[in-house]
Parts: sequence; C-alpha cells; structure tokens
Amino acid sequence: MKWIVFYCIIFFSSALTIAQTNLDSLYGVWQNKSQADSLRAKAMDDYIWFGYLYAKPDSSLILSRKLYSFSEASNNKRVMGNALNMMGIAHTIKGNTPRALYNFKRSLKIRESLKDKKGIATTLNNIGLSYNYQGNNPKALEHYQRSLISYENIDDRKGIAMSLNNIGIIYHQQENYPAALDYYDRSLKVKEEIGDSKGIAVALSNMGSVYTNYNQFPKALDYHERSLKIREQIKDINGIASSLMNIGAIYKQQEDYAKAIEYLGRSLAIDEEIGNKRGVVQSLVNLGSIYNVLGIYNKAMNACQRSLDLSEEIGIIKLQKDACNCLYKIYKSIGNGTKALQYHEQMLVLNDSLQTEETAKKLQQMEFAKQVLADSLLQVEKDLQVEMAHQTEVRQKDKSKNLAIGAGIFFLLLSGGLYSRWRYVKKSKAVIEKERDRSENLLLNILPSEIADELKAKGSAEARDFELVSILFTDFKGFTRASEKLTAQELIEEINVCFKAFDHICEKHGIEKIKTIGDAYMAAGGLPVPSENATKNTVVAALAMQAFISNRIIEKQKTKETSFTMRVGIHTGPVVAGIVGVKKFQYDIWGDTVNTAARMESSGEIGRVNISEDTYTLLQNDPDFTFVSRGKIQAKGKGEIDMYFVSLKNA
Repeated sequence: MKWIVFYCIIFFSSALTIAQTNLDSLYGVWQNKSQADSLRAKAMDDYIWFGYLYAKPDSSLILSRKLYSFSEASNNKRVMGNALNMMGIAHTIKGNTPRALYNFKRSLKIRESLKDKKGIATTLNNIGLSYNYQGNNPKALEHYQRSLISYENIDDRKGIAMSLNNIGIIYHQQENYPAALDYYDRSLKVKEEIGDSKGIAVALSNMGSVYTNYNQFPKALDYHERSLKIREQIKDINGIASSLMNIGAIYKQQEDYAKAIEYLGRSLAIDEEIGNKRGVVQSLVNLGSIYNVLGIYNKAMNACQRSLDLSEEIGIIKLQKDACNCLYKIYKSIGNGTKALQYHEQMLVLNDSLQTEETAKKLQQMEFAKQVLADSLLQVEKDLQVEMAHQTEVRQKDKSKNLAIGAGIFFLLLSGGLYSRWRYVKKSKAVIEKERDRSENLLLNILPSEIADELKAKGSAEARDFELVSILFTDFKGFTRASEKLTAQELIEEINVCFKAFDHICEKHGIEKIKTIGDAYMAAGGLPVPSENATKNTVVAALAMQAFISNRIIEKQKTKETSFTMRVGIHTGPVVAGIVGVKKFQYDIWGDTVNTAARMESSGEIGRVNISEDTYTLLQNDPDFTFVSRGKIQAKGKGEIDMYFVSLKNA
C-alpha cells in the first residue's frame, strides 16, 4: 500500500507552482551577472523549487548541483544547504534513497553550523524519511520526533503537522493502527486550521490506508477519493499517482480486477513519466499479482521481474521481498517448483535481512563508540607527553643561559669557515631547486595543481565526490582504416598534433584533461575546482576541437594526405575523482556519468558535438548556443536517451 508519500519531505513554501512568466524572471536574474551573487543564488533556488523539483526531478538534480557549485564558490552556506536538500528530495523521488540520505546529512551539517532552526527541523524530517524508506523505523522515528520538537520550539504549524503525520506513518508500519489514526487525525486538524490543501490530501490518504488495513473498504475508498480530488485540483502529480495506486490496491483486495488494473495502470504511467522508481515497483507488484490470479502469466512474470530488478537497483529490501513473493506465487501457479522454491528462499533471506539490519547497525554503532573511546585515550596520552616535554624544556632553559656566552664566542670563531660553507650550500641549493622545478613541472603535467599540492603535502590525495561535472569524449572515426595508410611514425605524429591542439584548447577554456585512450581523448569541466561556467566551457572546448579537426582535414586535402574525422560527446552529472595506483599514477574519474558520456560520443555523428539531455538542461537558455533535438536515441547499455546536437549561434 502506497501510504508513505512524498509530502513527508517538508516544504519551505506552500506554493508548488508559479506562473511561467515568474519562472522566466527568476532565470533572468540568475543569468544577470551584474546582480549580486546572493540574489542570483536565491533566484536559482526558487527557479528549481517552483519550476522543476517535483515535476522534473532529473532536471532539478542537474540544476541543484550547478547551484551548489556556484554557492560553494561564493561560500553562501545557506544556499548550499538548500541545494543539498533539493538534491536529496530529487534522489528520493527517483528512488535513490542512499544518495538522498547522503545529501540530507550534508545539508543538516551546514544548517547546524548556521543555527538555522527551521532548516534543521526540515532536514531532520527528511533524514527520517530516508531511514523510513530503508526500513530503519527506530532511526526514522528518532529523527521525526527530533523534528517535531524543533518545529514546536519555533511554533511552525505546518512543520508540526508534517512531523505528526510522519510519526503516524511509523506506527502504521508497526501495525499499531489506533496510534497511527490518532497521529493522522491530529495532523489533519492542524492542516485544516492553516488551510494546507496538499497536507489535507496526505492525511486523508493515510487515514484511508488505515481503514484499508481494517478491511473497511467503502470508508477507505471514500478517504482516498477525497484525497485524489484535492490532488487533482492542486495538480500534485506525485500525490495523484499515490492516490491512484491506493484506490487500485483497494479494488484489487475487493477482487474488482478490471478497476484495479485501470487505476494501477494510470499510477504506473505517471510514476514512470516522473521517474518515481519506488512507485513503479509498487504498481508493478500489484499488477503482477492480479495478472497471476487472472492466469495471464506472461504479463504477471514480466511485471514482477521488472519490479524485482528495479527494487534491487534502488536497494529497498522490503520491496525486493514483495517482488520475490510475487514471482514465487507465479511460478507456483504454473507448476515450476524449482523456480518457485528459488524465489521463496530468496524471500526468506530478504526477510531475515529486514530483521537483522537493525542489529547490524547497533553493532556498528558500538564499534564506532569503542573507536571514539580509544581515540580519546590516545589523545589524553599525547597531551600528557606534550606537557612533560614542556616541563623538561623549562628546566633546561636556565641551564642554556649559562652556555650562551661560551657558545657565542665559539660561533664567532667558526663564522669565517661557515661563510665559505654557505657559498657552497647556496650553489648546491640552486642546483637542487632547478631539479625540484623540473620534478614539479612533470608532476603538474600528470596531475591537476590542486591534487599535486595535496599529494606533496600529505603524501596522498583523497578521492572526492563532485556533484556537477561535464565529461567530454572524442574519438577518431575510421582510425583503423586510416592507420593502414600511414607509417607508425606518421600515425603517432598526426595523433600528437591533434592531441596537442586539444591540450591547448582545454587549457584555454579551463577544462581538465583526464587521459587519452588510444585514439580517444577524455576531458572534464568542473573539477578539481567546481566552476559556474564549467558546462558551457566544456561545450565551447568541444566545438573548438571539432573546428580544429575540420581545418586539419582541409589542410590535408590540399596535399592529398590522410586525415581523421571525429565524433564528440558530452554528458553532465556526478563523478568520483582521485588518484589511481602508486606507480605511474594518474588522476582519473569514475561513475555512471563517465559511461553515459562515452555513449554520447559513440551515438554522435562526424563533425558534430552530441550532448545529453542533462547537459542541454543546463544550457538550453544560453543565447550563445543553438540546439537540434535528435529525440530518443538508443545507446548501448543505457536504453533510449534524449540527445541534442549543439553549435555556436554565431559560428
């Protein structure tokens, strides 16, 4: 039953949508670099919140990362906290709970440093939601209760209502239905007092779900239909999908399968459109079990298998268990005992995991506490050693005074010899510094300067998460065929000419070269230091590379020499970056963003720069570019992806 709804993520504003003209105005402020950074950041914050967050979570994720990088550069911690919170919400809608929790915790840390009471309460609530989705009810309840206290301290009625609602959800999950109804009812009364339409819809939906558990189906349907009506009036897309699925599930329990399939199908379509993986999984499980009862086994198997695959992808054990149970019943129905047993055993393992998860977490907490204690004792010992050393130093000070005069005379006698020694050392130092400069230049040729500095200072460089990086891939088309017409020396020389030009282009536009792989060239914008213009600079660099290759082809044609043609692809998203290995090490990046960027290149065309929808979202309003939509293109291992060709408007 889909009674855990996304309204559990608290809002800063009661409005969900504003007029397009206002959105355009906000984006105009963001683009106006003559405005103060704080005003630009606030405009983009509102632009994402009102225009994209719940309707287009993928786009909001990209824009929020860009906002975070911009705010980090100007040290605007308040907006950094907001951006991280929005990233967490977007990941929650997309079903990526671990990533959502990661961003919410980062947001909480910033808001606590600012003593932002409302922000702290909000983030505590959202962390509780993430734990709730992971099935960790004790942790979820702890954060919801802390959130409730925080909201009561600042008399935030809307926050109080949300916390009451979320605590009710925990009791609902624990099957303590009287307590759940009590909290839902208290939440509903507060929401009615403040006129919170969306909140009223949520409370009605959750109360309807309790009556479903009581098997009071007419009463449950009444609550859910009232909730659906409100959600349709306020155009709450996520809420509409939730209500449709709840109504479909009730019809399923009443064995009215035609209506159940109708409502569940409508819910599934909406969740797939907005990328709500959790909702997709729940609708698929319900549809699969209905098709099994109706004897439509192919559809049943397809729905439940998709549900299992997706639930494993988002890492929610409870949903994996439901999908396995669905597949177990299907294979049992068609007489395939081996497969049925396989899924039954997997279901039992998942059930054990649900039971042991909390125990494992408590053991981890105990181990952590033990380590903290050990660290504290070690620090005490170090402090004692420092104090003892200090006392020894004081005792020796007086003794040193008596030796000072004699030492002065001694050093005077040695000064003549030391002068000669100094001249020798100075010459040696000049030689050493020259060699050191050569070594540093070599190191900077291999690593970004920031990483090289960290490596020299600490002896190592830690891997870092980057939320918004644009990855560029180039690849020469027909390289193998062209290489057959060239000698090895000619081939290497031609590649070297091209890659040296690419190096200069990257340096000019502030793009970090990552590596070359055969005839492929890889670079990234936005690391190791995030930049507001990284995505634009990466695209401009890619266009400059294509322009160089075009000019190179013209030059080679004059002398009838062999030349290369090239494809370029760009994708933008999060990556992990760091140093690989201990010998012949290099700075490298990892993540799905890299794989997708490679698919942008291989799915592109000669002479063009092919970009993903995520990159397009960041640049679509930039007056310097022209875009050509290619529609959905099949990419190996990625399915269909929206792609665009980009060019300079004045080229």
